[in-house]
Amino acid sequence: MAARGLNIRMRSVAIRSVVFFIMWESLVATALAADETSVGLDGRQPPPASKPEIPNRGSKESEGDDRQAKEYLKTILYTRKEIGDWISGRVLPYAKTYDNLLGWVHADSLIRDGIDGSIVTYTHPGPRRMIMYADKTCRINTYGNSFTHCDQVSDGETWQEILAAHLCEPIRNFGITGFSVYQAYLRMKKEETRTPAEYIIFNIYEDDHNRNLDSWTNIRGGDIRETRSGLRNYTQPHVRVNPSTGEFLEFRNPCPTRQSVFNLSDPNWLHETFKDDFVLKLVLARLNIRNNTPEKSYAKITDLAQQHGMEAQIDSIETLRQTVNTLHIGAGLFATMQIVENIEDYAAAHGKKVLYVLSYGMRTVADSVRGQDRFDREFIEFIERRQLPYVDLLEAHLADFATFNMGIEEYLDRYWVSHYNPRGNFFTAFSAKDKLVDMLQPKPVPYDFDSILFIDP
Repeated sequence: MAARGLNIRMRSVAIRSVVFFIMWESLVATALAADETSVGLDGRQPPPASKPEIPNRGSKESEGDDRQAKEYLKTILYTRKEIGDWISGRVLPYAKTYDNLLGWVHADSLIRDGIDGSIVTYTHPGPRRMIMYADKTCRINTYGNSFTHCDQVSDGETWQEILAAHLCEPIRNFGITGFSVYQAYLRMKKEETRTPAEYIIFNIYEDDHNRNLDSWTNIRGGDIRETRSGLRNYTQPHVRVNPSTGEFLEFRNPCPTRQSVFNLSDPNWLHETFKDDFVLKLVLARLNIRNNTPEKSYAKITDLAQQHGMEAQIDSIETLRQTVNTLHIGAGLFATMQIVENIEDYAAAHGKKVLYVLSYGMRTVADSVRGQDRFDREFIEFIERRQLPYVDLLEAHLADFATFNMGIEEYLDRYWVSHYNPRGNFFTAFSAKDKLVDMLQPKPVPYDFDSILFIDP
């Protein structure tokens, strides 16, 4: 009987999934028939598409670099069928659907990626579904990537819902899986014109810094045809920076219409669009390191380092690796700091207050427990210098781990699937609770000791 009941439940889940995808395909087909004009925030035209710099192509070394870029891009392009399946809604990898401004947003879905292999329910009427106190006025919006969205737990198990239950008021969840700090900032500006809130929790995950620089996530993901099924990585709005000169340039999504996504199947378009991409140069250098041919990248990375104000003598695998990592981390952190300045300017202009929550993956927590210095110290110093309210979940985990008598692997299993499990989201909620309550005026019901008549036993 138990097995029969399980089969009935699984058939029910399958039927609901089929019904959803039929409805979704109809909606997407309607959208495809609409005007393809790409319009930016507040009805304005978006920033221009990235126009690569034109370097001197005269030398044999430059020709070799160009050839390597072209060959690498060929390995990560998509077929027209893969693109058509995504754009039409026949396939929604990790429930992501195209968005001309942001690159992608979420769609409703049931995915078997939860704790103990369970099926997770994702519901997105705009923000992720609100459950606790959803009928009350909402004054808190949250933005960020998958650690904000709370991948791998169902709607009621997010840290927003845990906080909402405790504070007795609703919290909106605008997190999107895979977003950079820049994409989350753009979504904040978009959503705050429609469903504004006085208080914003802006969540930044450790890889979001580098994602700011990604024009197409497949370049860094290296999702080659031989190891993937279908389309999984997309183009996105991004920034180009140079910390030594203060350069901070914003660029729109390279594929600003649904039809333009088919360019990702055209090797010539890929090469012309991305051949001088900052991230591509770093990826090719890392590829040469793996292939034990680091000398192919010595000159290009030396030039790039000099452009970024670094004195670099690259003559070995190790010096190449160190320079590439320094360039990538430095540019990513600098980009985030500039975006945070933009967030603060926006908040000040619109009468909003922002709490920053910094999230980390399990490996980074493990490395910190073992004594490794944090990679984002420059960003932490920036946050503290600016006296911005923030919650550092890495430090919170170090303090929490010290209270247990267990190994680090056992500790990680308590809180993560690969994203946080429900217990991990509870940890996030109550790590952020005190800083949030300090900001809120008037205080939420559980902390409004002066205005509310209550019984104090």
